[in-house]
Amino acid sequence: MSFKTEIETVTTKPLPSSHKFALLPKIINGGIAGIIGVTVVFPLDLVKTRLQNQKPGIDGSLMYRSMFDAFRKTYAAEGYFGMYRGSAVNILLITPEKAIKLAANDQIRHWLSRPGKPLTLVREMLAGAGAGLFQIIVTTPMELLKIQMQDAGRVAAQAKLEGKTVPTISATSIARELVASKGLLGLYRGVGATTMRDVSFSVIYFPMFARLNALGPRKNDGSGDAVFWCSFVSGCVAGSTAALFVNPIDVIKTRLQAIKKFETEVEYKGVADCFMKTLRSEGPLAFFKGGACRMIVIAPLFGIAQTVYYLGVAEKILG
Repeated sequence: MSFKTEIETVTTKPLPSSHKFALLPKIINGGIAGIIGVTVVFPLDLVKTRLQNQKPGIDGSLMYRSMFDAFRKTYAAEGYFGMYRGSAVNILLITPEKAIKLAANDQIRHWLSRPGKPLTLVREMLAGAGAGLFQIIVTTPMELLKIQMQDAGRVAAQAKLEGKTVPTISATSIARELVASKGLLGLYRGVGATTMRDVSFSVIYFPMFARLNALGPRKNDGSGDAVFWCSFVSGCVAGSTAALFVNPIDVIKTRLQAIKKFETEVEYKGVADCFMKTLRSEGPLAFFKGGACRMIVIAPLFGIAQTVYYLGVAEKILG
């Protein structure tokens, strides 16, 4: 048997006809995984948002010169808890978001599996695309509110430099204002860019994770699952790789979802308009703003999420 055949056999081993798929434990595991992962990496995610959303001032200067500069200035100005600005709404909604993403991928993989036949790469990509599409129901409003809260510190700091003040905001006040002015659809601002990002990310991430995870040693319990550190490393590598590829879309999504802007900042009408205006004014490198930071955020987030997900906490609790 060739090396390639061995990998494909382990990665996409066929399910027996008697195999049963339990969705509820997968959903619970996904929720637990999301909460733990987000709590660990949220400060880096905040820095990433501020880097992606900043534009040159009137004099051409930038508030943050690098990821480390943004982290230092944010911590100095807002303290430890300032690094978790917007985390409440994210932790609240990350439970259903990660539950949908991870469980939907497993469910669709199960639907696409054929007894006695391995799951092909195309079917794995289809399962990932389906998972990314399902999650935007929760992801879009979660990201919208999170970005407003994360970017509030940057807006306040810039206003202070200009001798102005901005009112304190909360996720609840933002949500109420959006619903009152535009209805529930107001919470889905930037849904097109969010869909493009999440579907593309999942198409890359899930097949890559499955194949990397298949290369590591197996547990001794006869389950055939990879040991925990292998799932962690696989999640980190697959997550950071997918994050880099979709970073340009993430930059566009972040800018479309940022509501509070200065008079000098550009307004965007949609994905294409944001792309063209950013390209003309800042060049192609602008689409990779916060790219390194995003990779650093996504790598441990998905490494932790996949590890916790495969620990099977819910299965143990539910028996």
